[in-house]
Amino acid sequence: MNELVRTPSAPETAVPRRRAARSAAAAASGPAAPERVRVNDPDRTMANILEVATAEFADKGLAGARIDEIAALTHTSKRMIYYYFESKEGLYLAVLEESYRRIRQIETSLRLEDMEPEAALRALVGFTYDYQLGNPDFIRLVMNENMHRGEFIRRSTTIQELNVPVINAVQAVYERGVAAGVFRPHMDPIDLHMSISALCFFNVANRHTFSAIFKRSFDEAEAIAKRRESIIEMVVRFVRC
Repeated sequence: MNELVRTPSAPETAVPRRRAARSAAAAASGPAAPERVRVNDPDRTMANILEVATAEFADKGLAGARIDEIAALTHTSKRMIYYYFESKEGLYLAVLEESYRRIRQIETSLRLEDMEPEAALRALVGFTYDYQLGNPDFIRLVMNENMHRGEFIRRSTTIQELNVPVINAVQAVYERGVAAGVFRPHMDPIDLHMSISALCFFNVANRHTFSAIFKRSFDEAEAIAKRRESIIEMVVRFVRC
């Protein structure tokens, strides 16, 4: 009696075919490279997601940014992003918090307390100008959040806490200047901080429209340096006795 030969089912034939295809591809590409081991590094994964999401939200806003695109650019998955940040809004808020955390951390390294009051004020204004010029995504994020009328920033106690040190720093520099007789009295440190931020912010947020209207380039090194010095002088002369 002849043996009954059973024809393999489709899944069984597919396995050796895939193996054969992989073997052929490996042979064509030369000696096999050592197998790459995936390392579970949540902090690095989250940092990568935040970096890519910052650019996406800055460029497209909350409504326009897509989690699918962020997942593809970070080689993760939507499930992974939702695991870390819970929702698209949660990721957007985390991006805002990280953006404010970054600028405030650098500000604390300026050591303004070691400088004379006017020199400290000049250093703070110069830093604000340089940082905002070098980080246009931060400007776009703030502009987008203002379009939401500060809805998400109001939800974050983290952002509010992050901004306390900069007001304290401005106040300390200002009060030392008043005590030394170089700054005029009765100024509100929050108002002074707002004036510094406004001048530096506008310089980035509106430079394209100003350039188009007045036919003047604001991207050349000489123009950047001149505008920087002008803003520093405006603030110092405003505060000086």
